[in-house]
Amino acid sequence: MSAAENAMLSFRAGEILFPEKIVQIFDEGTQERINCLPATLKPEKICGVKWVSVFPPNPERYGVQNLSAVIILSEIEKGFPVAFLDGTLCSNMRVGAMGGIAAKHLARSDSRTIGFIGAGEQAKMHLIAMKAAVPTLEECRVSAKFDHEEEQFVREMTPLFPGMRFQVAGTEAARAMDGADILVTATSAQAPLLKAEWMKPGAFYSHIGGWEDEYDVARQCDKIVCDDWETVKHRTQTLSRMYKDGELKDEDVHGNLVELLTGEKPGRESDDERTYFNAVGLAYVDIAIAHAMFRRAQEAGRGQRLTIQEQMIFQHEKLAEWIRV
Repeated sequence: MSAAENAMLSFRAGEILFPEKIVQIFDEGTQERINCLPATLKPEKICGVKWVSVFPPNPERYGVQNLSAVIILSEIEKGFPVAFLDGTLCSNMRVGAMGGIAAKHLARSDSRTIGFIGAGEQAKMHLIAMKAAVPTLEECRVSAKFDHEEEQFVREMTPLFPGMRFQVAGTEAARAMDGADILVTATSAQAPLLKAEWMKPGAFYSHIGGWEDEYDVARQCDKIVCDDWETVKHRTQTLSRMYKDGELKDEDVHGNLVELLTGEKPGRESDDERTYFNAVGLAYVDIAIAHAMFRRAQEAGRGQRLTIQEQMIFQHEKLAEWIRV
């Protein structure tokens, strides 16, 4: 979370290069795609790129995860690559970190109950971040498409939080979400799964995916905050759909998360406020987190050293033995 916070502040200060991403969509209906997302952290002298595939049908079609990614980091003094990292872990950490940062500013500090629709890796990472941001959390309810997904969530998360009470919802979203202090939707569904009536006064909602909640959820919220509203409104999130349908205007959005960090905009101002956070995902935050992971790996002496090119090919002393003209 600290790496993500520092990255947002650095971007605000003009210290990060953040070009447009390249998107290759292979199926408009399922949104199966591979994205290329570059960013440069000028103070750290690090340039990175995230190569990420998102294939929503994977879990049902092949029984594998729907997201995979790698990240390459290069130093910008000589331009050589310095690290090749698993980007899937980094992406999931970024999703959780941004939700956790938002919770610090928008959730009630005495929140006790968190509810999930979705039980995958991003939901699990979100729980870790939320517990770090709101230590008072003591009960977690989880709803998923299948019972075995809920049971796996509880089985994997209980050892991390032995003092937390876990409840499975038997695939009934209302049982997980109704009356929870913090609500999280973490699915690949394109349907309004979260109902406005389940969100009580004072609740905080962290929206991770695309179209996961009915419009009335946002309509009833006192504050709507995004990681970057200009980016969000051109995507496929619920807020994006509302904007395109004329149901949400620029002035209806309270601000971006960095404005809460700097104090330019207030976070939660009363116990009864309903608050809404939507992060579309900012690749420069992924690169910042990847760089922090790389530094920690270096300090711990972990990782595998790879040599991409020891010398130019025509300088190799045995080249003549290998080439037959």
